Amino acid sequence: MQVDKDTLHDLSIFNSDESVSIFHYLNQTATVGGKEMLRYLVENPLDSIEKINDTQAVVQALANTLPTWPSTITNGTIMVVAKYYETQFDPYPQHPTYFNSNWYKIFHAPDYALTKYTITHCIDFLQGLSAVHQLLLDYNHHPIVASWTATIEKKLQKPALASLRLMDAKTATPQQMLSIAGQIRTRHKQDFYDLIDLYSTIDAYQSLARVFVAQGLCFPNFISAPTACIEATACYHPLLQTPTPYNITLEKESNFLFLTGANMAGKSTFIKAVGISVYLAHLGMGVPAKTMELTLFDGLLSNINVMDNIIKGESYFYNEVKRIKNTIEKINDGKNWLILIDELFKGTNVEDAMKCSTAVIEGLRKIKPSLFILSTHLYEIGDNLKQYPNIQFKYFETSVHDGELVFNYQLKEGISDDRLGYLILKREGVVDLLQNL
Repeated sequence: MQVDKDTLHDLSIFNSDESVSIFHYLNQTATVGGKEMLRYLVENPLDSIEKINDTQAVVQALANTLPTWPSTITNGTIMVVAKYYETQFDPYPQHPTYFNSNWYKIFHAPDYALTKYTITHCIDFLQGLSAVHQLLLDYNHHPIVASWTATIEKKLQKPALASLRLMDAKTATPQQMLSIAGQIRTRHKQDFYDLIDLYSTIDAYQSLARVFVAQGLCFPNFISAPTACIEATACYHPLLQTPTPYNITLEKESNFLFLTGANMAGKSTFIKAVGISVYLAHLGMGVPAKTMELTLFDGLLSNINVMDNIIKGESYFYNEVKRIKNTIEKINDGKNWLILIDELFKGTNVEDAMKCSTAVIEGLRKIKPSLFILSTHLYEIGDNLKQYPNIQFKYFETSVHDGELVFNYQLKEGISDDRLGYLILKREGVVDLLQNL
């Protein structure tokens, strides 16, 4: 699925403040390598239902193993093992004997102590992988898991690694210690690097499994259909502490959602909730919804946080126009796209915005394979759009009680004509401040 950097930023998939990003939400990795691998997975949504189903199966399998997952392998253990191959040591005896090994232990004491410490962690690492291998064998019918178990088994069968896994570092003699260390250091560097990379991958997928279970997510069902469609119940924004769930249906006969409502009523949150759910679905991850059924999308584009460019002398409105132009050029390819537009043409006067918005909506609605959600304050243009049967109209209701704004964040059928900007200005005390100047 194609997604550009602007869309990743609009949906907070990644954010300069990582703590408020979807990546942070998904990150429960235990290792540095796992975090980097998770970043790669999140950056690369999948492009086939088969790959998505395979990933869902792996996440579910790892979710099942969470209660019995071995704790032998830690980030510290992996760092010690990796560092072993970057650290200079005084040469080990080429053929360790009782005498030259004890000599090395006495006269190269710091290097011997570090070697023994490292070998202890290597043993922990291999024993942990052996336990992981045993745990995953029940899920070997999944292609991804089968590739993991095959790699672990192949590596652990090598004589030196098999011997090391069974060694007791506490009782090993200096001769045994230096003999195995020499083999590990000279012949098995790539084996350990490969196993570290593999565990990083497992850690990344296991992070998805942890979040899947902890957040009570559901796996979406991907279907084959001639044109794009989404049907979700109780879909919500995963980064909110107390989110409001929404139901949404977009399909061929009603592929364009015209969304209205006052400021702060929930339009942007709704749009992002849908976009995030579709994005997570294409990672093979569970989604924040009770149920979700959708087609595979070729791309996801948003027009939410457009910025001006002072350096290039480009105004906010000009960049809005450029973004819409680029969107039209991309999606006019007969493929399935999901397009999210929040408050189109904020950078010009109301009359221009109404004319421009109407032209864009009337054009985009013709692109049948794709789905569109567009929010606007310009409720006046809604009546002219009712002639098009594929445009559905929904709004977020607001009300005023005792001078206070009440938002219920419920999605309703129709068009909102709420104008509450002045009330918000007054509620925040700005009107009083101005009157008292």
